[in-house]
Amino acid sequence: MIFQLDEHDLFFPDPALAESDGLLAVGGDLRPERLLEAYQQGIFPWYSDDTPILWYSPHERFVLFPDELKVSKSMRQLLRSDRFTVTVDRAFDQVISACAAQPRSGQNGTWITTDMRDAYIQLHQLGHARSVEVWHEDTLAGGLYGVAVGNVFCGESMFSKEANASKTALISLCRSNTYRLIDCQVYTDHLASLGARMIPRDLYIALLHP
Repeated sequence: MIFQLDEHDLFFPDPALAESDGLLAVGGDLRPERLLEAYQQGIFPWYSDDTPILWYSPHERFVLFPDELKVSKSMRQLLRSDRFTVTVDRAFDQVISACAAQPRSGQNGTWITTDMRDAYIQLHQLGHARSVEVWHEDTLAGGLYGVAVGNVFCGESMFSKEANASKTALISLCRSNTYRLIDCQVYTDHLASLGARMIPRDLYIALLHP
């Protein structure tokens, strides 16, 4: 069953009641309090301009444990070079805008709507959304952003304008010793090659609240 959220009440239904594709609820809004309540329960928004706000909690979660990170020999060589400089929270607005503009195979347009962009920028200003930037000289070459829930980083999106720039951002995040878990949300071959794997929702939620 899909639940209709009240615009004024921050209540979310039990994530275990989500549909087989993870869809749990529709409606509500993107104010910071609701977004934080969602992430703390293992729920995230994912929708487009032509749909209402859709809230998901997949029955299996695609995650990366930093100590299971796989780094190829070629990537280790790149990371030892001076090609890229990595920063944190230096250019959040630029990162989320670049993620929205990044072409995605099999997708028309972006799920990072204007309202989503504005909501996550506000979360960043409140200290909850974080970004990792990868620079080549003075140009933003890649990066990622997400929401920090305790020592879990809920990754939202990444982009690359140069080969291996987003991978550099993710590896740097894993090696920062800041988070015990990187939530990648849904499966991709690219992230699986770096060591990400599926875990049950119950385990994911337990890791959110150790």
